Amino acid sequence: MVETARILIIDDDENIRKVLETILTDEGYSVETAETAKKGIEKSEKSFFNLALIDVRLPDMEGIELLSKLRNTKPKMRKIIVTGYPTLQNAIAAVNKGADAYVMKPFDVEKIIQTIKEQLKKQEEEKSFSEEKVVEFIETRIKALETAEQGTPKRKA
Repeated sequence: MVETARILIIDDDENIRKVLETILTDEGYSVETAETAKKGIEKSEKSFFNLALIDVRLPDMEGIELLSKLRNTKPKMRKIIVTGYPTLQNAIAAVNKGADAYVMKPFDVEKIIQTIKEQLKKQEEEKSFSEEKVVEFIETRIKALETAEQGTPKRKA
């Protein structure tokens, strides 16, 4: 069974939140919204989200600052900055603070859906890679313990 990706939209513009929520729900995603950074942080603390769409300008905090305040999850929540004020400085700051992508308003619906799909695919690849590493570690550890056990002299009772 394929799990539905959960997306958190953090934007102070109600129209943008509603439009994105409708589009993404129609695409089959589970969507929640927040109109402030504080509410976005609260929601990220209570629930797991695969991805967050974050407006660069929020009433209580800059979206770039918010990037590092959202809960770290495993697999890592993908974060996309959405801005109507694109500047090279914003883009560089966003990437340096942990944004996985940067989308400009007004956005092309197909482009934002494609960006979300790409980020969710990367998240899935990271998750698979992490699971492989855990399995590899466990197998190596079992072999090491077995080898150590075989090398230990047995005591007679």
